[in-house]
Amino acid sequence: MTGLTRWAFLGSIWRRIGAYAAHDDPLVASCNLIALVVASNQPFYPLYVYWAVSEHISPTFFTFLSTPFFLAVPAVARRSPKLGRALLPLAGMANTILSASVFGRASGVEIFLIPCALIAAAFFRSSERLLALALVGLALLIYLGLGEFTGAPLHLYSPAEYQAFVRLNAMSAGTLTVFIGLIVSGELSRKN
Repeated sequence: MTGLTRWAFLGSIWRRIGAYAAHDDPLVASCNLIALVVASNQPFYPLYVYWAVSEHISPTFFTFLSTPFFLAVPAVARRSPKLGRALLPLAGMANTILSASVFGRASGVEIFLIPCALIAAAFFRSSERLLALALVGLALLIYLGLGEFTGAPLHLYSPAEYQAFVRLNAMSAGTLTVFIGLIVSGELSRKN
């Protein structure tokens, strides 16, 4: 494949991804973008854990179970924009429960409930406020009851490794929260 052909091929893929994420409703398009960014970052999570936490990364592969749900958000949103937007924080919450079960609460993975709650609070209209509040409430209930959902982790990491896990998850969730905030501020500036 020549250099020019490779760029054309990559451009074609990028246009298809953009078309898949596109939607006439800016709130839906924003959720689609967030879902695809999360899904595209999931394959790198084992590498992040390897570099920042431990060489023992086999539990990270369970996080891929949520990837199809993040990838499905735009497809679901085409049929039902409200359901597509709701699927995004629900997939995030389910992934958080799964990750807490796999790594243990000491990993600090529950911090990902913050961007889930932010998505629920920011991407639903005032006429959909009840659904938004239910999703935010669900994130809070999961946080409060996370110990009930999780058993023993698949691998016990050392205290130093768990500290590194907390730093990694805080940085990741913080970056995702900032990304969501930038999208929300972009949406708000379009309305003004």
